[in-house]
Amino acid sequence: MGRDSDCGLPPSKRLKLSKPCPRKVVEGFPTGVVGVGSGAAPMAADLAANEVETLGSRGQIRKVEFVRIIAQALFSLGYQQAGSMLEQESGIMLQSPVVAEFRQDILAGHWDKSLGTLCMIGPIDKETLKSASFLILQQKFLELLDHGETSAALKTLRSEISTLDINTQRVHQLASFIMCPSREVLLDKADWRGAGEDSRIHLLEELQQLFPPSIMIPERRLEHLVEQALDVQRDACVFHNSLDHALSLYADHRCNRDQIPTQTLQVLDAHEDEVWFLQFSHDGHYLASTSKDCTAIVWEVNDDESVILKHTLTGHRKPVSFVSWSPDSTMLLTSGNQEVVKLWDIHTGECKHTFDKPSSYFTSCAWFPDGHHLVSGGGDKCIYMWDLEGRELQSWKAACLPHINDLAITVDGSHMVSTSAQKGIRIYNLEVKSERIIDEEKAITSLSLSKDGKYLLVNLVNQEIHLWDIAGKLNSPLKYRGHRQQRYVIRSCFGGSDQAFIASGSEDSQVYIWHRGNGDLLEVLPGHSGTVNSVSWNPVNPHMFASASDDHTIRIWGLSRRQERSSRTAGSSSAAIDHLANGGPHELLENLRPFQPETV
Repeated sequence: MGRDSDCGLPPSKRLKLSKPCPRKVVEGFPTGVVGVGSGAAPMAADLAANEVETLGSRGQIRKVEFVRIIAQALFSLGYQQAGSMLEQESGIMLQSPVVAEFRQDILAGHWDKSLGTLCMIGPIDKETLKSASFLILQQKFLELLDHGETSAALKTLRSEISTLDINTQRVHQLASFIMCPSREVLLDKADWRGAGEDSRIHLLEELQQLFPPSIMIPERRLEHLVEQALDVQRDACVFHNSLDHALSLYADHRCNRDQIPTQTLQVLDAHEDEVWFLQFSHDGHYLASTSKDCTAIVWEVNDDESVILKHTLTGHRKPVSFVSWSPDSTMLLTSGNQEVVKLWDIHTGECKHTFDKPSSYFTSCAWFPDGHHLVSGGGDKCIYMWDLEGRELQSWKAACLPHINDLAITVDGSHMVSTSAQKGIRIYNLEVKSERIIDEEKAITSLSLSKDGKYLLVNLVNQEIHLWDIAGKLNSPLKYRGHRQQRYVIRSCFGGSDQAFIASGSEDSQVYIWHRGNGDLLEVLPGHSGTVNSVSWNPVNPHMFASASDDHTIRIWGLSRRQERSSRTAGSSSAAIDHLANGGPHELLENLRPFQPETV
């Protein structure tokens, strides 16, 4: 066959390289400067000078690159005439004629011709050329299969793809696709979009990742740069909490403090005793609360953000201390304090099932993301998995497993997290059946997971809240301080836009809000007259959260400019409530629900 070409292509392709593809030679075109547009605009005679010319007050922006990404943005927005005019007036082409021809060959499915053009596209090393050739030939192979040309596909696999001598495992996978009984099976197994423009554009995006950006500018480069700048501005804005995800380009982004919900909009007083726990549903339409009065209440959030009582759930014989919403927000689990777990239908308020272990009791529960399975944990140091009919499917038991206080499952169902009254956080990887233990400094009172399932919060009795990552990349936690917690169960949560804030209750009857990223304490909100046991931020409305207190009430918080709503109440507003004053009589404080660390 003769000596190998530097391109490292299959023999049939090397022969074609002796006849270069016709293209217009442009004098003065700088080496490696390529990119997409008309490909016919005249080049400036002194383009080399443009290469070193810079823009901006700091001289950090190369003019050639700046003009090229603007031209790319114009073409991608459909402004073909404007893009061509920019090339003509600036003398700077978005891409070289060779790159333009290469892109056109790919989009037209001219695979043999594109392989010939590939070797003339610019200074690319041999391994990159092989990888690019592999991607092109893989597309050719798949399209032949898609069109039912099995023999031609097999020939391409044997005489072209295999001779590249790379990615052997993928070659074997491609070979297995020949046996696919249908097009649907082929698309599924190959994880491919089918023959046509969509998959070819995706191929170009993959090729761009192989080439130096000076040869082929990554798609939507200007958009990416602008998004990066906006991300930096948003991350630097400690009060960013907007419902609008689009940020203005006309001025540097900066939110005011008034984006944080700091105003009491409603006081809900339907509970007859201390309110211990509350949680918004995943769709933000409901709020569930639990109380020492042995009931749980489901509240409905109206479109005008008012909150009204929907159901009072009775049936527990002991105080209710925990709730967990189903992924679709149609069912609710309630757990009595050292008692049973009950499953409720939210639309009817009916109890569908009671989960019980005669020899033990439960303190916490959680849903799997499929909405058909759940787990419960409690006093017998076991975690049980159930279906909705109450059948026990699996259990996690170990001699060293402590009493379970809190339980949660990540949104993808890959990890289960539990805490106890001791100092350990147990993270179970349900996929690989492994366990990781995080040893904390002090006893843990509560657990909360982020919406994306990547982070967890725990409250400690040493007046600190710690943030850990599930994957175990953090050697030490992020810490939030300032609230009071020494005796009672206090719960915290993630919240706000992109869950950029941490909120927590406190034994001093106030709500505390920190910036999640830097740990700065942003707000301390008075209003309650007893220990604030729990807080929950509406997952779809960053301007609403709720707090539950030993003063028997729930407060709904919103933006301060909505002060006219602060007098609106729901529940049994006529019932007299004895509020516990901050630093009140010792005998009243002694009646508050204490946290008792488990003795080892």
